Amino acid sequence: MQTLRRSQDRGYADHDWLQSFHSFSFADYYDPAFMGFGPLRVINEDRVAPGRGFGTHGHRDMEIVSYVLEGSLGHKDSLGHGASIRPGDVQRMSAGTGIRHSEFNHELSGQTHFLQIWIEPLQSGLTPGYEQKNFSAEDKRGRLRLVASPDGRDGSVTIHADASLSVGLFDGDEQAEMALNPARKAYVHMARGQAVVNGQALMVGDALMLEGESSLRLAQGQGAEVLVFDLAP
Repeated sequence: MQTLRRSQDRGYADHDWLQSFHSFSFADYYDPAFMGFGPLRVINEDRVAPGRGFGTHGHRDMEIVSYVLEGSLGHKDSLGHGASIRPGDVQRMSAGTGIRHSEFNHELSGQTHFLQIWIEPLQSGLTPGYEQKNFSAEDKRGRLRLVASPDGRDGSVTIHADASLSVGLFDGDEQAEMALNPARKAYVHMARGQAVVNGQALMVGDALMLEGESSLRLAQGQGAEVLVFDLAP
């Protein structure tokens, strides 16, 4: 079964310094039909104005993945960590028993465009922690590169959830196919450009939810940057 959701059907919030599209119910946006998909609970596409950001706030019992598309995202937390997340970086934050952090666009000009992804962990009460790795454009060109997984295989970051994330860049004749377990779910998010996935033409911001499918086929990319989640049912 395939469920297509267009970009314009997502929730939207404009806070002047922040423009945010919500793939699932979040904050003031509520849609009982889109509360999540398997353990995937949040995909927010955020654009943060120069010199602005999210002040210190707390999280618990969630695996949070940050994926920057443009600009950079400065991060500080209550454990004393500080980092800058740039395009190609994948950062996983395990909120666990509780953590407080802030996220800012410290640039004087130019917005930060990033995806904030929340995934439910396999268990609550984990020790808070982070992991961050860079995956080059060449490593993702014409293939679906695993960037996050429960066991950290193939150099991916480790997420404490029954979920994996692969990312690919596709143009022209570049194609990819991924075997799927029909007993699980798959979620495809078109972060940039456009492509055809399992016969569905996806534009930027569109999503395709797959259930009971045995494979994922991606082709006809035009400046496409695609995120594919393999998820517990």
